[in-house]
Amino acid sequence: MKKVVKFGGSSLASAEQFKKVGEIIRADEGRRYVIPSAPGKRFNEDIKVTDMLYQCYALAQEGKNFDKELMAIKTRYDEIISGLELNLSLDEEFEIIKRNFHELAGSDYAASRGEYLNGIVMANYLGYEFIDAADYIFFHDDGTYNPVKTEEILGIKLDETERAVIPGFYGSYDDGRVKTFSRGGSDVTGSIVAAAAKVDMYENWTDVSGFLIADPRIIHNPKTIKSITYKELRELAYMGATVLHEDAIFPVRKEGIPINIKNTNKPEDEGTMIVESTCRSSEYTITGIAGKKGFVSINIEKDMMNSEIGFGRKVLEAFEKHGISFEHMPSGIDTMTIFVHQPEFEGKEQQVLADIHRLAHPDSIDIESDLALIAVVGRGMKAAKGTAGRIFSALAHARINVKMIDQGSSELNIIIGVKNCDFEGAIKSIYDIFVETQL
Repeated sequence: MKKVVKFGGSSLASAEQFKKVGEIIRADEGRRYVIPSAPGKRFNEDIKVTDMLYQCYALAQEGKNFDKELMAIKTRYDEIISGLELNLSLDEEFEIIKRNFHELAGSDYAASRGEYLNGIVMANYLGYEFIDAADYIFFHDDGTYNPVKTEEILGIKLDETERAVIPGFYGSYDDGRVKTFSRGGSDVTGSIVAAAAKVDMYENWTDVSGFLIADPRIIHNPKTIKSITYKELRELAYMGATVLHEDAIFPVRKEGIPINIKNTNKPEDEGTMIVESTCRSSEYTITGIAGKKGFVSINIEKDMMNSEIGFGRKVLEAFEKHGISFEHMPSGIDTMTIFVHQPEFEGKEQQVLADIHRLAHPDSIDIESDLALIAVVGRGMKAAKGTAGRIFSALAHARINVKMIDQGSSELNIIIGVKNCDFEGAIKSIYDIFVETQL
């Protein structure tokens, strides 16, 4: 089985962590292409190398001396190299970085050097070929990823390369300038390499043993999700679950390549398998729970709304005009409710309301703020009877008032709206009834 393996910053923060990673890679001959992140935090108060690079480049932009800050970054790498007993010097690389910082090569260039340097160290440690992502991953002039050029050129390179290290997080424009993905972009690089190399598995190694059914900051020691589909993951990631960069799903999904989320510090753990589809039933009716605070609902009433052609379009035009996207739009015969992010709406609320009146002529508009949305996601809900009833029962028992409930036609998820102050309690109640007691 041919695999791409990506390791996060916490997995590569020190020489000790590098050794764990080395053991993991060498334990499976199929782990042929390695995607490293920049060194992360070694302890809670530590600073990630990427953040150190941003700070260093900021000084360069201000025309200030940054020798001390750049030396601190070099020391981090020298400690790793020394701990691994490698015959490797990054002196020349740091001279190039220093020169490019003085020439203001760009913040993307600065941020990418953490992965670039870690890739050199990793390739040297494993005895693998080093492939600079800037030479094989490409962006359009508008900053969007260029999949056609990347897949063609990277695919050819990987076909002729048995084992390689490709740094995560960045690529380049056609003119050679470095361009980064958003934070968490090493996940995306791993997915791109997996698709280009046509591998059988993309292993994403991090500091947790897969996806958890609920946020561990809310639920003490929540259960791990053993298997999850791309669609379920998309729903949970959209509502705040952040183990994997959500853009990393698309390249491998197109190729039907499964992703396995694994724990570098507990490699024996099964982790979570992310697949397109599966005949395996979920251990529980639900797969996961996720949510966000900070929404506002705009409830619009008008008699005979249902028979007025174009009413919904007119209402949404008022939001579009002011650059506000909506999250959910449950409706009744004479009512329509729009859920939007409160911070986006607050500064424009009166203009939006005026435009709704002007465009749609509603009978009344009512606003409720400080709301939270919770997504209960699971492929098993389609076959289970009374899922919504169980959610209502759990929330009623916890004395939590439901402001909104919305179920998609796929029956894959149910969205519940509650007050911000009831957010944690609602998640605990739902988790308890579906996972702990399984009533």
